[in-house]
Amino acid sequence: MLKNFWYAVEFSAHVTTKPERITVLGQHLVVYRTPRQGRVVALSDLCVHRGAALSGGWLKDDKIVCPYHGWEYEPDGACTKIPANLPGRGIPKKARVDSYPVQEKYGFVWVFMGDLPESERPPIPVWPEFDDLVENGGKFRVVTGEFLWNANYERILENGCDIAHAPFVHAGRFGNPEMPQVPDYEVEHPDEWSAFATVDLHPPKPSGLWGRFGRLVGNDLKKRPPVATSAGWMLPNMIKLHVRLPIGDMVIYDTNIPIDETHTLVKWVALRTFFTGRWADKDAVNRTLRIFYEDAAVVDKVRPELLPFDLGAELHIKSDLIAVEYRRRRQELADKGWLLNEEDFITGDVPRRTATVIPSPARRESPELARAWVHKARGEHPTVAAARLMGQDDSEETP
Repeated sequence: MLKNFWYAVEFSAHVTTKPERITVLGQHLVVYRTPRQGRVVALSDLCVHRGAALSGGWLKDDKIVCPYHGWEYEPDGACTKIPANLPGRGIPKKARVDSYPVQEKYGFVWVFMGDLPESERPPIPVWPEFDDLVENGGKFRVVTGEFLWNANYERILENGCDIAHAPFVHAGRFGNPEMPQVPDYEVEHPDEWSAFATVDLHPPKPSGLWGRFGRLVGNDLKKRPPVATSAGWMLPNMIKLHVRLPIGDMVIYDTNIPIDETHTLVKWVALRTFFTGRWADKDAVNRTLRIFYEDAAVVDKVRPELLPFDLGAELHIKSDLIAVEYRRRRQELADKGWLLNEEDFITGDVPRRTATVIPSPARRESPELARAWVHKARGEHPTVAAARLMGQDDSEETP
């Protein structure tokens, strides 16, 4: 799983002044909207005092209150009140949690999961269709939804870019089993963070609502005119599918949120330039979900669950070029140190399990606070971890 990227973790409309737990890259975040300014905050969902989940707490002005002992945290992660303290007693510098940069764009809340300074962060990808929405006088109608997979997000990402599976996994829906060949294509790189393949595919006979408008093409699938289709990936975890139908354009964006290595929550946006009235929304949602169900029936059972790093571990052919490009780019980022590593994990006690704690930018920006976030690391003796958390390794006040 990749760190140091912007992750679209939730629809903006779903984030309110009620704290919500979100899990991404194996890490629990608490996300909420401040009542005063209405901005979204994303903090590590772990009170530094006794490990309570801040998402079970409540807001006091723009601060979040821990439900266990009432500690209050500012949006920057600093604790500013400890109710149990006697008057005049200071708050330890270590009383803080990770706070992650947040942006709202394209109807999503994006959280930067990493510690890079702003000037070094990869950009949020460009979704140009959102500048041309029906509600703003444009041509694209939007529906949204989500889908839970029991699969690794990279397997899902490759599936979404894979053109050759459509005639078999989606036969009769948008794959034509009588014309399964994939034309040779060149991979397009709009920037260093994305790649796309565009080919002409032969669609099946339209059905349902679309079938009413497709009688003019006839029933012979081999004579159906080809449809230009683009599929590609946008780092770290997104898919874009663009189908140029005779009746208009259909564009689908998936943000594949890694809950952990084998569970993925997909939040998707489907845009269309045809049937742009609300009366067609339900059909658009149902068609999109049926595609997910068809894919999941196959991808959830793929083995091995994780993508191999060795390109020779699986057989590749010409039509797999877009996936091979992803694997090569992932290796480049792994060599750069952007994969989660042992330093990003803590180990639980009972049952034995690991969780992610990704450093936030404040750790790099404030070296004097670097040890404020120290958690029990793999192989570390519990008394050593306890001493660190209690501040016995420096001059701060301890009981």
